[in-house]
Amino acid sequence: MPVIEITVLIFAYLLGSISSAIIICKLMGMADPREVGSHNPGATNVLRIGGRKAAILTFAFDVLKGVIPVLVAKYFDFSILWLSGVVAATFLGHCLPIFFSFQGGKGVATAFGALTTMNWQIGLVILIVWVIVFMLFRISSLAGISSASAIPIATWYFSVESVLPMTIMALLMIWRHQDNIKGLLSGDEQRLGGSD
Repeated sequence: MPVIEITVLIFAYLLGSISSAIIICKLMGMADPREVGSHNPGATNVLRIGGRKAAILTFAFDVLKGVIPVLVAKYFDFSILWLSGVVAATFLGHCLPIFFSFQGGKGVATAFGALTTMNWQIGLVILIVWVIVFMLFRISSLAGISSASAIPIATWYFSVESVLPMTIMALLMIWRHQDNIKGLLSGDEQRLGGSD
């Protein structure tokens, strides 16, 4: 039985379940991000309700909680499939946090941190796509959806062994943007907001 691998998977999920947005907003005396704005506990909604400092802190901690479990997995020399599982577990923790009634964010920042630590080329592709789309349209949700769509392609090119679990993760990330997709199709999606 792969005890170490399963232990790290559980650790990854639990760390991912620590909602940076909710904790930072509470510490800074702001409203619960699940109850105001877009109701999404992610950096963009924190920017909307609490300003740049709170949003930067949220983003940084969301990325960091993606980085740490993958570093642990690499330390134990996990196979690429187990490593992909750790990435996915961290992402699921962020999206469905056990500590916060399974009301989580959309996972863009956490997935970026985890994927970049697993394979920096994949992370670079995701970052480039996000930046280009955001600079063109100034819509965070569209940038997040676009970068999620790039994950299977980048993974197939740079880490083909992990393409299936990472494609599933990317599809879940896009699915969690379903309200944003409706807003984009109707033309109601806000600029400078709408995603993690």
